[in-house]
Amino acid sequence: MSKETLYREFHEKYDRLKAALEGDDIKLIRALALEVHALVHLAEVSGREKKTMADYVADYMLSGHQNEWVPRQPWDTDLHYAGTDTVPMVWQLWHTARIEDLVGNILMADGEQIFNEEWRRRIGSPITDTGNALEPEEAGKFGKAVDPAALREYMVAVGRRSREIIPSLTLDRVREMVPEEWVMRILEEGGVTTDLRSVWLLVFWGRLTRGGMILTPLTYHHMMHLPPCLDNLPIEVE
Repeated sequence: MSKETLYREFHEKYDRLKAALEGDDIKLIRALALEVHALVHLAEVSGREKKTMADYVADYMLSGHQNEWVPRQPWDTDLHYAGTDTVPMVWQLWHTARIEDLVGNILMADGEQIFNEEWRRRIGSPITDTGNALEPEEAGKFGKAVDPAALREYMVAVGRRSREIIPSLTLDRVREMVPEEWVMRILEEGGVTTDLRSVWLLVFWGRLTRGGMILTPLTYHHMMHLPPCLDNLPIEVE
């Protein structure tokens, strides 16, 4: 197994998922969505036997490297909306989990996000939002405050909840956009801030169908943040 093999497996299945979403086979859409989701989440989330990209990154983080800095993402797209273009490794995992929690539970399911005051206390996070607008000094303080083991537990909880949401989707719901008031709940509940570099996310998510949410926040978004860790840190992929 190599990093390139992990990336290739993801992209091949992701392309199949994109094609399936153009059709009417909801069983195929659900099945492929779960397969792609499993590739960018901890193996524990799906019961997968082989380690995933998320496992390699999380294991390295837990071995005392949560504050090693990496490029935020592998290209410049949307970085003009970012507070910093390099971040502590732990920020990458917080950011992807928070976004999946917000989008999956509030927008896709019209339910309650997993994150709450108890999770904030356990993780030790000084913020409740996705961290998009953090300046370098703020990102550094964030990384030092977080309990990486508790963050990993949160990642598992978020991933498992998404795997309950996906099989419940009908074809009509996959093709629907969500009401504006659902989107605004994310701001009201502290998932984003009023800083332009954070609140723009509401505009982006508000334009997505639930199928688009599967393609981005629940799956491909992780591929924007895991490879910078794998490619820029001495993480051994077996």
